[in-house]
Order: sequence, then structure tokens, then C-alpha cells
Amino acid sequence: MTEPGAGGGDRRVVVTGGAGFIGSHLCEALVGRGYDVVCLDDLSTGRAENLASLEGQRGFEFQHCDVSKAVEVSGPVDVVAHLASPASPPHYLARPLETLAVNSRGTELALDLAAAHSARFVLASTSEVYGDPEEHPQSEGYWGHVNPIGPRSVYDESKRYAEALTMARHRAQGADVGIVRIFNTYGPRLRPDDGRVVSNFVLQAMRGEPLTVYGDGSQTRSLCYVDDLVEGLVSMIESAEVGPVNLGRPDEYTVLELARTIIELTGSPSTIEHRPLPMDDPTRRRPDISVATKVLGWVPTTPLTEGLRRTAVYLADQVGLEPLRRS
Repeated sequence: MTEPGAGGGDRRVVVTGGAGFIGSHLCEALVGRGYDVVCLDDLSTGRAENLASLEGQRGFEFQHCDVSKAVEVSGPVDVVAHLASPASPPHYLARPLETLAVNSRGTELALDLAAAHSARFVLASTSEVYGDPEEHPQSEGYWGHVNPIGPRSVYDESKRYAEALTMARHRAQGADVGIVRIFNTYGPRLRPDDGRVVSNFVLQAMRGEPLTVYGDGSQTRSLCYVDDLVEGLVSMIESAEVGPVNLGRPDEYTVLELARTIIELTGSPSTIEHRPLPMDDPTRRRPDISVATKVLGWVPTTPLTEGLRRTAVYLADQVGLEPLRRS
């Protein structure tokens, strides 16, 4: 572990949830740009191996902590990037109270840390604040269509509260804040048990199992590769933009199209099996990223097939499957 500020970077960033899927990529990107980084994570859904490339690097330190209980960082802090929270439905449904706590009390404590250092605070919110949207594509001005007492509300509503708290601090106390709403993201470091559509389909295809499509498969998703998403996050950290700002790839695919693409990519003999659509599962999801393009100069560039290939290679290694049949 390095001493505070020992990395020599011009700025020091605290990343809550920094051992998670997106958080670990953000930590890497920031260190690569010369920032000092403090990663806070209780490893409940994040994984220590996600930080292997950063272990021992000058300017990086890891603190094991539950940010819903305490956020204590010694030394200077210039930015707090708050990513801590279970994000996949299986994980937040398995930890409903913890999810509510990290997005409410955890957000408050992360804001307190930023305030104590007059630091910028960037909240990683989610497209889930739009619920099952009645507006398409979803722009930042859309207020959403969320079931406040449904099972997914522990994530949806706690993120909406986190946004409300962040904006209240901005308006009442002049806090320097930014909010990003992250749409479906995929790539290496997705956990094999993540439970979202890309990891499910890739693993099922590589195992030759039926790909489970919920409903008739006509529901849509817009999938952004993690490296592109992180570029947007870094741009938000380095800006003075308040937001909210949508971050996601605006290309829209039906779930059936995605399933067939993954079967083709892997050369899998898998078939497609339909199952009932889960409660409150959004039927259409596509970001309007015109704000991100205008204020951050951000546009995702990784083609879907290339991103899926990299993700499949990673997941195959994680679970000991044979390499892809097709590159």
C-alpha cells in the first residue's frame, strides 16, 4: 500500500466500489493517466483479482471497507467517484437491504468525504432510474416509469434517491457534483454469476446449453463495451458538468438478435429456449447520448462483435471452458 499522495499524481481520486466490474476498469484507467487512486470496496460483489494489475503500483491503494457504514480516507482527496452498489439483478435482489443502504447512507457518506475536502463528487447512477420506459430513446429529461414497491425497486429507487441527495447537496451547499446514468455495460471482469444477458448468453453458448430468452425476445438492449464506458466516466470526472448525463451505446438490439449473434460468434450448437418475462423487466432500453457527445465529447466506438469476443475469451478462462470455436 502506498502512502497518501505517494504516487506523484496531480490529483487523487477515491473510487468506491473500485474492485467491481466497472470500478476496477476505472481505477486502471485513472492510474494509467497519472492519477493517485484510493479504491474502497467490501468485496461483497467486487473481487480482489480485478485489481491484480494494480497491486504494488505506485499511486494506488486499496482499503477494505463497507461504505454504507464508514468512508474514511486520510490525505488529500480531489475527486470522489461513487460506484459502490450491487448492479446486477441477481446480486441486488439477493442483498436488498445492503443495496438500499449503500445507495442511501453510502452516498451520504461519500458526499461528506467530498465536502470535507472540497472535492468533486461523481455519482454512478443507472438507466434503471427510467424503469420500463414510456419514452424512447431515453433522454435525461425523462422522469422514468418505475414501480416503487416492486422487487427491483431496491436498486431503481435507491439510485433515484442517490441522485436526489446529490442534487440537494449541489443546490443547498454548492457541492461540485456530476451524475452519470450508466446503461447496459459488458466486457472482461463480468462475473460468471453476474446474471445479466451477455454473461448468461456467452456461457450458455460456450457450454452448448440452450440460451434462455425471457419473453418473446423482442425486448431491446443497448450494450456498451466497458472501455468505452470508462472513457465517459473519466471525462465526467475531469469536467465541471453536473448532469445527469447518459452513458451508453445507442445501437439497439433485440434480445433474440443478441442471442443469435453470440451463437454465431462462438460457433455454438445451442438452441434458444423461451421463459416467462420477469416482473418489471424493461421492454426497451436505448440511451439518447446527445448530451454526452456535446458536453463531454464522448462517443462509444467498440463494435459489438469485438466487445463480445473479448468478453467471451475472459469468461471462458474464468470457468475453464474451451476457447472460442470462431474468432
